[in-house]
Amino acid sequence: MKSKILRMIGASAMAMFAVAAAAQGQVTEKKSLTLDGARKVIAAAKDYAKQNNAPGGVVAVVDEGGNLMALERLDGTFAAGANISIGKARTAVLFKRPTKVFEDIIRNGRTPMIALPDTFFTPLQGGVPITVDGQIVGGVGVSGAASAQQDEELAIAGANAVGNTGSSPMAKPVTYFDKNRVTAAFAKGDVLLDGTGRNYMVHASRREKPGMAEVHVEDADIVYVLEGTATFVTGGTVVEPKTVAPGEIRGSSIQGGETRQLAKGDVIVVPSGTPHWFQQANGPFLYYVVKVR
Repeated sequence: MKSKILRMIGASAMAMFAVAAAAQGQVTEKKSLTLDGARKVIAAAKDYAKQNNAPGGVVAVVDEGGNLMALERLDGTFAAGANISIGKARTAVLFKRPTKVFEDIIRNGRTPMIALPDTFFTPLQGGVPITVDGQIVGGVGVSGAASAQQDEELAIAGANAVGNTGSSPMAKPVTYFDKNRVTAAFAKGDVLLDGTGRNYMVHASRREKPGMAEVHVEDADIVYVLEGTATFVTGGTVVEPKTVAPGEIRGSSIQGGETRQLAKGDVIVVPSGTPHWFQQANGPFLYYVVKVR
């Protein structure tokens, strides 16, 4: 009799374990972002802004359903930044992608995406999901910093404070310019990547005539010639020098110095504080300039 009872108890226990195992197979452990976590995201973004001299910004944090948890507007940020930052955070978490992905898709021609309701879709760079142990627990959006690039940098810094965006802590995102954007920049001579929040910038420069003599007190210029030829003078003395901005001197020409003929494929590095002058350009003369401070 006793052994029969024990067998019944054992069978019942095994049945209970089987039911529990089946239930575990149907339900997963879900992580969630707390209010303290949301505040930590905002604090990290603010610290990053301070370290990188960001002039402003609104930081918004939403939960995994896109519901606003916390928001803070830094001094000097335009009023509309609040709604934009919420939209970026909501887009990042609901679509499980950084918002820059959608901005790039639309820029590259898939314009029908802009027809999605703006109540949950804001395809502007500056929103990233917040991920913990492979689970998306929320999103952070930033709007109103110095540039879209810096919006995203602040968002990544915030997300990294409680989770892992897939980047190393405080890592800056990779910047990509497709050929159409590069061609458009060279057509008029334009800045591809500004120097906000970093010690370098990239110009897609175009020149069809001589320029002024220049001295960059703090910046070194790394020049790569893409097309055309030019007469380039370095060193010597600037004629009629004038300070046009802090650390920037311009003049009508250069006396003395070393003259070189630049052509396609050439690279020349002009250290900071060194006078330089495009004395003649056989246009169109196209060249990349990477400025390093």
